[in-house]
Amino acid sequence: MTETSGPAEKQAKLRTFLEKEAKALGFSDLRICRTDNVRDHEDTLLSFTANGYHGSMEWIKETLARRSHPNKLWDGARSVIMLGFNYGPEGDPLATLHKTDCASISVYARHRDYHDVLKGRLKQLAAKLLARVRESQPDGEIKVFVDTAPVMEKMLAATAGLGWQGKHTNLVSRDIGSWFFLGAIFTSLDLAPDAPEVDHCGSCRACLDACPTKAFPEPYKIDARRCISYLTIENKGPIPHEFRSAMGNRIYGCDDCLAACPWNKFAQVASEAKLKARTDLNEPSLHDLLALDDTEFRKLFSGSPIKRIGRNRFLRNVLIATGNSNNPALGPIVRRHVSDPEPIVRGAAIWALGRLISKEAFESLASPLVPCETDPYVQEEWHRAMAEETT
Repeated sequence: MTETSGPAEKQAKLRTFLEKEAKALGFSDLRICRTDNVRDHEDTLLSFTANGYHGSMEWIKETLARRSHPNKLWDGARSVIMLGFNYGPEGDPLATLHKTDCASISVYARHRDYHDVLKGRLKQLAAKLLARVRESQPDGEIKVFVDTAPVMEKMLAATAGLGWQGKHTNLVSRDIGSWFFLGAIFTSLDLAPDAPEVDHCGSCRACLDACPTKAFPEPYKIDARRCISYLTIENKGPIPHEFRSAMGNRIYGCDDCLAACPWNKFAQVASEAKLKARTDLNEPSLHDLLALDDTEFRKLFSGSPIKRIGRNRFLRNVLIATGNSNNPALGPIVRRHVSDPEPIVRGAAIWALGRLISKEAFESLASPLVPCETDPYVQEEWHRAMAEETT
């Protein structure tokens, strides 16, 4: 006799299969939502961009129409599988902030680029799913996304019940805290959905109060233009003066609001070897980073998300951190970058040097160089530094 199962039992078996396979691939959690239950967030995105909170990230405006709902990106999507992949740190993620001769790198960037790791795992899970339903749904289609397409992953994850968007706008899970990446599998298959997660932030505002640059105009809203992650990664120009001191030694990203969240008492240490921090990126020396040429920069950060900002933005960030170090011994290596071919590097070097050496030494240095400077931004940095009190 042939065994038959009803729709609910088939869905339950498929869900058990997906959870087992996802766990075997290293995912920490899996939840599902249906696209017909997802609210169109066009109004939210329009408000965000109208306020200028996106800064120079014009791609948000350009992809807004497709970003606001999964079916605007792919009309054939009926279900979305959202997955969390843990990358929790082994120790205090903010410990390096107190070591001013070292650089502080966001936890997620201290190891291999997560895009490469997650996309491969998502493709494996998607292939297993299609193979599982091939006989009953041979026309099933799937698309996988990891933070590079116009997809509102956090909103979809909240709708699927993976967590909720906290007051810092990041996703929070009662089960695994906040230290996890999100991956999405869009599919034409009809899958049983989970219930959306509700907000558990309550009256807590630890994440808002922890922000060094006050990037949250109100709870649940972020102004990227004030966020250190944006300033050090997405921002292609100079770091605005008003945020330089607050950056401290953060050279790539910022973890302060994540680290402040009390739900991280449930966070887990990363088990995936590729997402464990490289020892050389836990607290790298500012001096050593300033000594890197372009070839050495590319070699050191090969396979790292840091490589994508390029040598010029990277040095800009390191020079700002150096200016905040209060270590005059770093003056000579900063001095090398005053003659850098790139204005964004020269300007940051001038600012840093003005904070590290005596006023007399700085004026002596500036006298032969200022008349030769042609870039308006760098000229402004020279004159500003000479007008301000130096060490």
